[in-house]
Amino acid sequence: MNAGGTPHFSFLVDPRMTLTVGRISYVNIIPFFHHLSRTGFGGSVVDGVPSDLNARLSAGELDLSPSSSFEYALHWRDYLLLPGLSISSRGPAHSVLLFSRRPLEEVAGEAVAVSGESATSINLCKVLLKEFCGAGEVNCRVPDTPVEEIIAAGGSALLIGDRALRAVRTLPTGVHSYDLGELWYRFTGLPFVFALWIVRRQAFAEHAQAIQAFRCQLEQALTLAFADLPGMAAAVAPGAPLSIDELIVYWRDSMSYDLTAAHLAGLRLFYALCCKHGLLAEEPELRFVG
Repeated sequence: MNAGGTPHFSFLVDPRMTLTVGRISYVNIIPFFHHLSRTGFGGSVVDGVPSDLNARLSAGELDLSPSSSFEYALHWRDYLLLPGLSISSRGPAHSVLLFSRRPLEEVAGEAVAVSGESATSINLCKVLLKEFCGAGEVNCRVPDTPVEEIIAAGGSALLIGDRALRAVRTLPTGVHSYDLGELWYRFTGLPFVFALWIVRRQAFAEHAQAIQAFRCQLEQALTLAFADLPGMAAAVAPGAPLSIDELIVYWRDSMSYDLTAAHLAGLRLFYALCCKHGLLAEEPELRFVG
């Protein structure tokens, strides 16, 4: 402990080993990063929506990133995973929402507008509609106009992250919001893993010590975050889509940041259903850093 009573963390890492880390530009990622500098992390951080970080990770522009679980499945031979950490939900996620004027069983036959920010949520939507709602083909498309305008005009659309948190506050009369995390949990009884901490194999081969230290730093940053959720919420609320009290509930009750056996069971089921419905060519192996 330092003189102020707060913990100080240090790791024996070669200072020349600086990592380039992705950061999703949504409020759900804040508990991982808000106190990260206090743990000794001195690398570079690159912000972006999930689809952008997926592309950067695949291209080798990032060493590791919290990226779409579907991205891991697509290129799992190039990747490893940090154990014990994820961005998941055990029930309603509140920020992965399908909007429609139609009952869910009728949405299955309609085109669904998507923002293009996600890979996992689009495929989760397809799996839910195909496997549990009797859909044949599910047509997801990126429109020329903002997805919010599609929703206002009465079309069906999928939004994630902060845009979903904002859109649900101003729903037009008659529009329903279907929480994909809640639907998954209702149908399977398992958590849903939206994002994993994905490491490029080449980066781990070159910077294993730094990446292992970074894993510890993430865990310590989470500990600091959940030790003072009101303080963290107050610090970020001015630019956030939720109030201070809403942020606390969102991080504490909606999001899950661990990766337990139940999370892994949900992840494997998602991959199996993606293969069943032609969204993946094969089920990936889950391989973790040592």
